[in-house]
Amino acid sequence: MNSRIALSVSLITLAVLAGCSSQPAAPEQDGAGVEGRTPSAVSTAPVSTDPYDLAALKDPKSPLAKRSVYFDYDSYVIKDEFKPLLDHHAKFLVRNGQMKMLIQGNADERGSREYNLALGQKRAEAVKKALLLLGAKEGQLESVSLGEEKPACAESTETCWAQNRRGDMLYSGEF
Repeated sequence: MNSRIALSVSLITLAVLAGCSSQPAAPEQDGAGVEGRTPSAVSTAPVSTDPYDLAALKDPKSPLAKRSVYFDYDSYVIKDEFKPLLDHHAKFLVRNGQMKMLIQGNADERGSREYNLALGQKRAEAVKKALLLLGAKEGQLESVSLGEEKPACAESTETCWAQNRRGDMLYSGEF
C-alpha cells in the first residue's frame, strides 16, 4: 500500500510539473487605450459662418427669423423698410435651391370677404415678384391669399389692423 501511495504522489507531482511549462508565457495583449479628457483635448464641430445656411432659419438672431412684410391700408406696395428683409430671404433661396416658400397674403377685417381675398393675393404676389427679381426661382415660390381668415390680432383697432395687413413667408416643412 505504501508503494501505491508513493506511486500516486509521484504521478500527481509529475502532473503538476507538466502543467508548469518552462516555455515563456505568451505576451500580454495591450488593453484598450484611454483617451484624455482635458479641455484642450475637446474638439467641437466647426461653426458655419454662412448666414444663409439651413440653421439660419431657426436662429432668432438671423435676419431670416423675420418672416412678415407689412402693408399700408388698402395697399400691396412693398415699403422700403422691408426690402432688406426680402433681400435676405432671396439670397437664402438662391443658395438653397431645394427650399420652397409659401407666401400667405393677409388683410384686416375691413372690407368684404371677396375684396380681402383679392387684396391678400395681390400682397402675396408682390412679395413673390420681389423675391423673383432678387434671384429666387419661380419653382421655389407659391403665393396664396388667406384674406382676413388668419388674423395676427383680433381687436378692432388701427394697431391691430396694421398687424393683419401682411405677407407671411413660410419655408418647406412649415406649411
